[in-house]
Amino acid sequence: MKRSFVIGAMCGLLALTGAARAQTPMAVIADPPRDAAHPAGMAYVRIPSHGALLNGVLYTASGPGPHATLLLLHGFPGNEQNLDLAQAVRRAGFDVLTLHYRGSWGSPGRFSFAHAREDADAALGFLRDPAVAAKFGVDPRRIFVAGHSMGGFMAASATANAPRVAGLIMISAWNMGQDAQGGAPKALARAHAPGSDFPDNVIPLGGATVDGLVGELIAAPERWDFRRLAPRIAPRPVLLVTAEDGSQPASHALADRLRAVGDADVREVHMITDHPFSDHRIALESEIVKWLQTRP
Repeated sequence: MKRSFVIGAMCGLLALTGAARAQTPMAVIADPPRDAAHPAGMAYVRIPSHGALLNGVLYTASGPGPHATLLLLHGFPGNEQNLDLAQAVRRAGFDVLTLHYRGSWGSPGRFSFAHAREDADAALGFLRDPAVAAKFGVDPRRIFVAGHSMGGFMAASATANAPRVAGLIMISAWNMGQDAQGGAPKALARAHAPGSDFPDNVIPLGGATVDGLVGELIAAPERWDFRRLAPRIAPRPVLLVTAEDGSQPASHALADRLRAVGDADVREVHMITDHPFSDHRIALESEIVKWLQTRP
């Protein structure tokens, strides 16, 4: 009787494991066959942006192309760059461009939120450059934009500014204008409060100060509220992924506004994990790869 119970439990566990694997795209867990004529690769690129050359890496997919391409924007300051996600998306057949904004992680220039917004636009322009597209097999008609945390806001902004972007992915996006609520004294107090990681995040950012960055948001909080971008993002497909970090309410409000202006292709996914998705990396990659693979 005990042996039968153990065998039954093992079979049930194997069935559950098999079901979980069935929901995980192969690109997340396995390498594709090597294409000897057109192998996958990685190129160091310099992206022109307002007089500076941003440091970037372009992960190129195997196959002759041209390939759909994902612009992947990191957060503030960029400790988690989601390069495992970039690799999974590349295995799914997409080129992926990652970069460092001006003043961050060795890119020349001064970091500011306004500059990061401009740099995201510049990266899209770089991918659409005919010479770049031809050299790296980028299909300029199928460019998607994704971003994590602050990068989520930058991705929304870049998509709003570029009607030809094919789709938007926001991962635990920071609705930056909300941090300016209550005016300068309250916003600055939150940034400098004991336990706040804002001052530490400023350290690797060239030319930036806590007060200067908070001042950008306070000066025009409505400019940093991604909910206001909904009419310019629609009707593109949008994937909103949130975690247990306080990002869900603002993302859900954006989803409601997108649907209100006629966007019928908005997907919301919530995961019980922390802001960098520390124990949900496979789940995060799976959701994004599956979503990208269903795009036209």
